[in-house]
Amino acid sequence: MLKPQIRILGIDDSPHYKGQSNKVLVVGVLFRGGDYLDNLISTFVELDGRDSTDKIAQMVRNSRILGTLRAIMLDGIALAGFNIIDIHKLSESLGCPVIVVTRKKPNYSAIQKALKKFSDYSERWELIQKAGEVKEYLAKTKQLAKPTKIYFQFCGASEETVRGILKLTIKHSAIPEPIRIAHIIGQGIVLGESKGRA
Repeated sequence: MLKPQIRILGIDDSPHYKGQSNKVLVVGVLFRGGDYLDNLISTFVELDGRDSTDKIAQMVRNSRILGTLRAIMLDGIALAGFNIIDIHKLSESLGCPVIVVTRKKPNYSAIQKALKKFSDYSERWELIQKAGEVKEYLAKTKQLAKPTKIYFQFCGASEETVRGILKLTIKHSAIPEPIRIAHIIGQGIVLGESKGRA
């Protein structure tokens, strides 16, 4: 049984555009279950870089949340363009499960094509494949007109536990609250107001 107040860190990057600084703001919000925000942390990662895994781990270690953290949720497997996260390394480094959530099923042929512009294409593609099988979850809330499919990958926990975490944190949209709120905060800081959805 999952505790209703399990501490979950939702992570999302902020908007970024060509020609701006190559440092992109990343926001992490610590939620107690899907009910309320308990802490806010942040860091910067390089646009299309290779530092996202280490920067997230460092951000968590430098905060007060590490001792209570029970899971990490990511809005997609990459931050700041194609700065791809090694979810297995991150999970082992911080000692907690990592869950990747997306609204759409990843289009691997399009991703592979986009990655070929990088000289280290094979290493980046390997991280995408290493994340494992994409699973479906049917999100149901009072706010959704109808049940909505989302997709997830995970490591460091059983599929049953991950599905339980998703059920616990999906409240007001198809996207879990820790990720939804991280998205809103990141957009509000960079754009002055949140626009669009996670």
